[in-house]
Amino acid sequence: MNKPRLNFWAIWNMSFGFFGIQFGWGLQMGNMSSIYEYLGAKESELPLLWLAAPLTGLLVQPIIGHMSDRTWCRMGRRRPYFLVGAILASLALLAMPHSSALWMAAGLLWIMDASVNVSMEPFRAFVADLLPEEQRTVGFAMQSVFIGAGAVIASKLPQWLNDYAGISLATGPTQPIPATVHWAFTIGAAVFILAVLWTVFTTREYPPDDLEALRRSKSEGLGEILTAFREMPSRMKQLAAVQFFTWMGLFCMWIFFSVAVARNVMGATDTNSDLYKQGIAIANNCFATYNFVAFLAAMAFLWLGRKMSAKWIHVISLALGGLGLASVGIIRDPNMLMLAFVGVGIAWASILSMPYAMLANALPPARMGVYMGIFNFFIVIPQILVAILLSRVMEGFPQVNRLSAVVFGGICLLVAAVLTLRVKEADAPRL
Repeated sequence: MNKPRLNFWAIWNMSFGFFGIQFGWGLQMGNMSSIYEYLGAKESELPLLWLAAPLTGLLVQPIIGHMSDRTWCRMGRRRPYFLVGAILASLALLAMPHSSALWMAAGLLWIMDASVNVSMEPFRAFVADLLPEEQRTVGFAMQSVFIGAGAVIASKLPQWLNDYAGISLATGPTQPIPATVHWAFTIGAAVFILAVLWTVFTTREYPPDDLEALRRSKSEGLGEILTAFREMPSRMKQLAAVQFFTWMGLFCMWIFFSVAVARNVMGATDTNSDLYKQGIAIANNCFATYNFVAFLAAMAFLWLGRKMSAKWIHVISLALGGLGLASVGIIRDPNMLMLAFVGVGIAWASILSMPYAMLANALPPARMGVYMGIFNFFIVIPQILVAILLSRVMEGFPQVNRLSAVVFGGICLLVAAVLTLRVKEADAPRL
């Protein structure tokens, strides 16, 4: 069908759910490593404890993509998945800071990540479903704006609760996780569900052109995922290598940056010390910086995309992010750390939009959801490898510490920038 062009507010409404999804992700990225350490995790255990995110993504996203391609009900095609995932993720957010043992926090992370993936995966296909080809990259850029906004607030929220609401940072035997984290996750649960509900109730989906064909396609089993994988478009193969190294680098940053600042930059040796909590606060400020920069960069890309191809925006952005993250290895001034994360923020804005802008128009509409799920393979597999291999390396080589892992992440982003050059210029659309 010929899809009508949507106005600014319609694209706003269909993207607003990503604000809540990223609010939940932002709380997780900024706080899970410290939650694990508060509950007694060792340095080498952190990568394995983070395995929930990539493994659930590997399993859940292609299956949900396959199912949502073949769904049509009163709520539409993608919206039922938004809603179910949001309800479950919000419940996990509420429970997480009440974890009394390491196994409990790890188990809740598995539940939360699986639920977030149920909500998040169909959002990528949602853009392609509702927007005409010439507006799709605007839709992905709008998602990036909300991702940046949600992550900025989530990153700063625990510190704001301490600074402006007087909520305590204290920890002890009866409360191993600070009250600020308790409150932040509770607020995050409310924001997650309300933002997704906004999109569910304000955005209408188009019925499929051929409902009978959709009903017949439901009989296709999960083997269709393997068939789609074998028939992957060439542009998707080119971008797969870029995604592999990009997300290897990001995963190193998310796992280790907060605790690297506390332990290796600030020199804290005790998770209950003020120095450790100061380091975590500085790291959260860096996360807020990169997410705020990503918010601004995503808006700038709407203009820059008229002057420069998505490919070259991505090359330059990844290079800036790689240099910024790798420089953490030599920086000891907290203000300079935040400056380094300006480059990370530009890279993050591009990572959230440019690969999808280069990919979306190469995908067949009937497989849009499943291919977006398969594309996620090249996001989660490198994270699984990092989690398994890096934990082994850190056990065997004590000189490889949290900070070394962050620097390695920066090098991975630089490799991804070089690999982006392999994407043919003719294949890279302008925004």
